[in-house]
Amino acid sequence: MPDYSTNDVVLVRYPFSDLSAFKVRPAIIVSAPHISQDVFIVPLTSKITNLLPSEFVLENWAQSGLNVASAVKRGIYTIHQNLILKKVGHLTQKDQPTLILSLRNWLNLT
Repeated sequence: MPDYSTNDVVLVRYPFSDLSAFKVRPAIIVSAPHISQDVFIVPLTSKITNLLPSEFVLENWAQSGLNVASAVKRGIYTIHQNLILKKVGHLTQKDQPTLILSLRNWLNLT
């Protein structure tokens, strides 16, 4: 079983709610390595306008392994590692503090 680290940028199979199919989308791992095979992720999107509070466009999206400008979307999901297709990169040090601030805001951790 592959090991994923905090701030890894990965491609995830997001299943439809009826489980009839799935879409492949990028996400960022926000959990530390753990014995569990579940990981916490935040979704990414190429729709970089009309963002909600604490959503943000990655400054270094290309250096993080993404093909297009991408924004972090509000949401924290738990997925099994089997839904991860592959690691495409790692969030740069420049974008990491903004992600941490967003997580704190979403979870009301001051």
